[in-house]
Amino acid sequence: MKKRVLSLVLAACMVVPTVACTGSDAANPGDGNQPGQVAVDEMPDTDAVAAAVESGEIVDGKFVETRHITVEVYDRGNDGGTDPTNNMYTDYIKQGMLDTYNVEVEFVAVPRWTEVDELNNLLAAGTAPDICVTYDYATIQQYAKMGGVLDLSDLVADNASLTPNLWSWLGVTNMYWDKDPSDGTLWAIEGKRAVTNRINTFIRKDWLDQLGLDVPTTTDEFEACLVAFRDNADTLLGSEANMMIPYSVSYDVGWRAATLIESYIDPEISDFDYYVNGFDDRKLTVPGTKEAVRKLNAWYNDGLMWNDFAMYSNGETVEDDYMKAGYVGAFSHNWDYPFRNGDDSINASLKRTVGEDACFIAIDPFQDKNGGHTKFVTSSAGDRKIFFPDSNDEPLASLLYLEWISDPAHIQYLQLGDEGVTHNVLEDGSYEIIAATGDPIQNSGFNIDYTITCNGLNLADPDKTVLSIAHSYAGIDPAIVKEANKIANTDARHEKNVNVGVIEAEDGMGTALAEKRDILYDMAVSCAVADFDATWDKYMEDYLSSGGQDIIDERTEKWNATFGDSKMLPED
Repeated sequence: MKKRVLSLVLAACMVVPTVACTGSDAANPGDGNQPGQVAVDEMPDTDAVAAAVESGEIVDGKFVETRHITVEVYDRGNDGGTDPTNNMYTDYIKQGMLDTYNVEVEFVAVPRWTEVDELNNLLAAGTAPDICVTYDYATIQQYAKMGGVLDLSDLVADNASLTPNLWSWLGVTNMYWDKDPSDGTLWAIEGKRAVTNRINTFIRKDWLDQLGLDVPTTTDEFEACLVAFRDNADTLLGSEANMMIPYSVSYDVGWRAATLIESYIDPEISDFDYYVNGFDDRKLTVPGTKEAVRKLNAWYNDGLMWNDFAMYSNGETVEDDYMKAGYVGAFSHNWDYPFRNGDDSINASLKRTVGEDACFIAIDPFQDKNGGHTKFVTSSAGDRKIFFPDSNDEPLASLLYLEWISDPAHIQYLQLGDEGVTHNVLEDGSYEIIAATGDPIQNSGFNIDYTITCNGLNLADPDKTVLSIAHSYAGIDPAIVKEANKIANTDARHEKNVNVGVIEAEDGMGTALAEKRDILYDMAVSCAVADFDATWDKYMEDYLSSGGQDIIDERTEKWNATFGDSKMLPED
């Protein structure tokens, strides 16, 4: 049985559904116009005088009267972390906003792993922070339909002259990514991914060396390594051989096994086929996924996978603990996962627990039908969605917060902290992250929970950004990070933005379908080999009849209405 529980939020005697929106149909569309795009050839006239300046509300760039806003920040529940609402970085932001705009900032913590449920509670109660952040765009749409979200279209256009950093960083593409092509409403601004890397597969380099194995470069070679780990558990783990986990994924199979799944997808899949199946970024209904999961099912039944992978959900540390203890031979996860968290990283923990040579390295074994390593990565706009609830009575002050947080100098300080405390400056001018203690600890990588318009290292000097990525994980060999970054970008195919308006069939379906999707993946991986087709078909039928097919049908209808018979998006 799973430990996950689907929570429903009741408000005003009705169920307020949440949707695990994907962004899987997103990519950089360019700033020009094409069918399905909003007419936004260029940013608004930055020479225009904002209404707030005309009215005397703002003088010399500051509010005459002190304003107060609340800002959402994720609480990740990090052991040894700091209070996300009160630390040196929040103090830096608060003082900066007060000095620059005469705006007081108060941070409101929202649990990271239940953020959608918590946002539903806050929005339903009318107590959401003035600035909200979520990966779940459909929740925004749901409340927008009920009048619970502010339309930002006029706000961002009328005040472009006051927000040059915001426009410079996000550009027209990200600012207007979610602008409805039919009515021009803009319910959210898309943050920008400075790094679009997604998933890598990692393997124990010391185990390969111990068994005399080469780094696997094909799916078959990878499988052979897993077999070798299983069959040599006594050699590798000694008295703890029974703890051997050759390959690990979590209950979220569609995310964690993405590179394997994507290797079974036609690398030349049409934009149409990818879009109509793209409401779920775990690619459940994309042609090819079933055969990828069949491979996982074979591995599971051969004793090559973590037997209990489906039992633990987000926020639980069992799998990481197994990795740190040295029981796991390979796993797939976020592109830099074993390098994160300084002294508490998986690789740092392995060195302490197992020995100096113990470490995970990134590999690229899963080949597509053409022999390449196609990875369907997110676009620069596939990041956090920033929106203002209708309870926000300080929209301009909130917009200026986004301006302040997008200043390159502010991003750099929040990402790097203080020299000698959280980073060193190297001879080539790049930055090396060092482990911090106490208040300077960052609860999220590069403090992305505060740089909400920027996800990933983005220094004021682009060249130094590139040089610094390899040195950005305290205690980790830069060469390992450099190789992981290279692999994550090999044969990367960025997702495209298909803007055909709201898909009504998606409303309220995301959470329920995501739950059914995860169960389908879990059951299909763990069933008997002989039962695979029947299991897949049974749960897929339930998934489609529960709303999945309606979404596919409406996406198909609106694609055809916008692009006609073409299966590919027009060139920019």
